Amino acid sequence: MSDAQAYRTRQILNAVLLVLATLVAAASAVAETSIGNTESVLPEPVSNNAVAWGMADGQTVLVSLMGLGPEKTWRDVHARVYARPLPGSAWSTLPPVPGPGRLAGTAVQLGGDVIVIGGYTVAEDGNESSVSRVQRLHLARGDYTDLAPMPVPVDDTVALVYKDRYVYLVSGWHDHGNVNLVQVYDAETDRWSQATPFPGRPLFGHAGGIVDRTLVICDGVALRTHVDRPRGFEAEPACFVGVIDAADPRRIEWRRLPHHGGPGLYRAAATGSARLGLIVFAGGSDNPYNYDGIGYDGSPSAPSARVFGYRVADGRWLELGELPVASMDHRGLVEYGDDFFLIGGMRERQQVSDQVLRFRLPMTPKPVRQAVEP
Repeated sequence: MSDAQAYRTRQILNAVLLVLATLVAAASAVAETSIGNTESVLPEPVSNNAVAWGMADGQTVLVSLMGLGPEKTWRDVHARVYARPLPGSAWSTLPPVPGPGRLAGTAVQLGGDVIVIGGYTVAEDGNESSVSRVQRLHLARGDYTDLAPMPVPVDDTVALVYKDRYVYLVSGWHDHGNVNLVQVYDAETDRWSQATPFPGRPLFGHAGGIVDRTLVICDGVALRTHVDRPRGFEAEPACFVGVIDAADPRRIEWRRLPHHGGPGLYRAAATGSARLGLIVFAGGSDNPYNYDGIGYDGSPSAPSARVFGYRVADGRWLELGELPVASMDHRGLVEYGDDFFLIGGMRERQQVSDQVLRFRLPMTPKPVRQAVEP
């Protein structure tokens, strides 16, 4: 081999080694930022499903209620319910939620039972109708009790529980438009009242959580009207914090927060963790979409893998890592022990998933690089 050939050979080998080193570094970076794994699968793929935890005979149970099947048509909107004990991995089928199938419903745990709230139905002609119905799922018995219906039916809302008694519904979509209402359900009296309204633009598809008396609401979709064309939908990258009055649960002191630094998100999963003092957000999409995953702008929407949080004690936004798989179209995030669960949802190319993503937050979260002042 000539000196010139040997030189070229060394150049090629060095280039190959550089590529391999780059790939290894990239894989290591992904491994360092990924904070979870995929695990037990649901009985079927489902998205836009209400999720919660509850108790049955002293056992904690994960629950998925209603939602959208893999074909993503009006025919695939259903009312089926699946449950999984924790610890455990096997899912079982519970009686369906009474009434027609619904999308964008919400579920919360209250006194060990699961409260199923609203959502919307989809007719063959595409007509969508917000549902006022509120039901209590008794997990130990597997049956339902109707509760007082919402005064103003909303879907794609955020439902937050305070003192294991009050359920706050913050903003949401009502038939033909968003509302800025904060509706409060009192489980002791089975009555509704109105709290201090949401101060931002009325939203749907937003996300949020509560820790003690502090609630945080972020992003979602707002309506924009035009003089020369029909109204449209646009992402609303904005976050607000509210503090519930200790003496009057109907009074909320709201203020706008610096934004979390990423794009505005639609149908991210979120929950408040009293254990960590954090409001945790995971997944979602930066392109608002119809229930089939196609954006209102006509472009297919893509999911996010970002996980971040708001620390209540000092009001700081924190980067918390990335999901093992990017995911969107969620209605809630469930915490159990040290872990968080994303149940179903949509993955890349708007594929409805039967996976459960389980993740645990890092011990030393990093502050966001730059929170955006309002």
